[in-house]
Amino acid sequence: MSKAIFFLTLLVVTLITVPLQAKDIWKITSLNWEPYSGDAMTHQGNSIQKLRAILNAEGVKLVVEFYPWLRAKEVARKKGYIGYFPAWPEEVIEGFVGSKPIDWSEVAVMKRGDTQVEYNSIDKLFEVYSIGLVKTYIYPEIIDSRIQKYTKNIEWSSNEYSLLKMLASGRSHVAITDPSVMLYLSEKEGISDIEVLTVLMEKELVIAFRNDEENLKKLKWLNNFLIKLQN
Repeated sequence: MSKAIFFLTLLVVTLITVPLQAKDIWKITSLNWEPYSGDAMTHQGNSIQKLRAILNAEGVKLVVEFYPWLRAKEVARKKGYIGYFPAWPEEVIEGFVGSKPIDWSEVAVMKRGDTQVEYNSIDKLFEVYSIGLVKTYIYPEIIDSRIQKYTKNIEWSSNEYSLLKMLASGRSHVAITDPSVMLYLSEKEGISDIEVLTVLMEKELVIAFRNDEENLKKLKWLNNFLIKLQN
């Protein structure tokens, strides 16, 4: 099933399903990772909107608190929180369990339009060029293993805005991040010469549920509901 059809099905189910737990509230933490999530965005971001539609289908209210990413994970450990979202599976840390995908992200190599970058393997990319990355992210293994191998060519940034500025100013030859995020921010900042060089992979965006008995029941319900939506 395509993502577009899946979301249309979700909206229909949201309209026709009778709420089962009208007073249930799920509280999660998140980060400003526009356009997927953001406290200043309409509906708090595209992925938050999809999650809210899923929960509304069963009368569950979603409450989202926004923090810097590391802080969001720590706050989500506290009683009263379901967990944190959106997360790549690699971002589901100890003490949490990942859900089935709520939405999808991509990981891509980004560059400036006036920069020539050529490579025939991930190793060659990391060996030859300086690579901009966000320090607080846990990257997929194919990237993380190269980070450990080519440490001298890594340029760390504190967040996506810093990563964009680093790439735009020439401090790194390329940046590796979600292309939707960087292109959204570049348009917002009036930076017009950022482009996608290569999409490396598609990544699930999951909820990281705090691993306790009550939350695991909610996780099981959500996963079963997502399976029904896809069938």
